[in-house]
Amino acid sequence: MTKQLATERSLPMAPRASSFFSPIQREFDRLFDQLGSGWTGLAGVELGTRMDVRDTDTGLEITIEAPGVDEKDLKISVEDNVLTVSGEKKSETEKKEEAYRISERAYGAFSRSVLLPTGVNADKISATMKNGVLKITAPRDGQAKAKTISIQSGK
Repeated sequence: MTKQLATERSLPMAPRASSFFSPIQREFDRLFDQLGSGWTGLAGVELGTRMDVRDTDTGLEITIEAPGVDEKDLKISVEDNVLTVSGEKKSETEKKEEAYRISERAYGAFSRSVLLPTGVNADKISATMKNGVLKITAPRDGQAKAKTISIQSGK
């Protein structure tokens, strides 16, 4: 046996570079398969809504963009300290046979969830909607206040 062949056999088998990239390659393939038929591949994509969560002195203020969504198509629920807003932007029922060159309007269901901090009173959460923006106010009950704890010497 040659010295080089003996050395190659004694080395542990190194993983191939292609094995590291296989999951990424599969994901790219899946993405391009979905987009392969043009923009119609996006029809089943779930809508993403923009959300801001702001911590205030009195509680939490959440704003969610929901343009074109009727209030009756929104649902706000709280379970296990998680506030969830879900809804659906329904498509227009017009059946005109128009030849669109570009149509960027999206329709479908969406859902956003926020973990409520300790001390938020779920019974006093309120919501308003104006100009396509949903504003949720989650007040604190005042029982769980932050405090600083000093460290005592161990002597």
